[in-house]
Amino acid sequence: MELFNLKIVAANKVFFDGKCQNLIVPYVDSGSIAFLAKHENTVLPIDVGEMKITDESGRQINAFVGNGILEFLDNEAVIVCVSAELPDEIDERRANEAKERAEEELRQHTSSIEYNISKANLARAMERLKVKNRHKI
Repeated sequence: MELFNLKIVAANKVFFDGKCQNLIVPYVDSGSIAFLAKHENTVLPIDVGEMKITDESGRQINAFVGNGILEFLDNEAVIVCVSAELPDEIDERRANEAKERAEEELRQHTSSIEYNISKANLARAMERLKVKNRHKI
């Protein structure tokens, strides 16, 4: 199988830097989008959710990814995102607390800006929990 270079840079670390066979990321408009070697050049926003990478040896890496931007140019993909975490790196207690906080904020009557922020916080916490629970060992 043909390979392409992938680099994923989160706010606090380089999550992945190497060759891979394919990449699936959450996409704002259609749920998710997949990339293989020689994909057409593109730049697009990625959403909060589960990301799947098949590395050059065929091993599948499942991870949570926060909002960001993906650029695929000349057989190289670069993702710059808020966060990227393996399921075992996700703190389930902290994600549950964030979910509860966001739910409480949504119950309160707030401005539309605060409402949208709370909604985004809730979505992020729920996606973290989904990824964690889907890949528990």
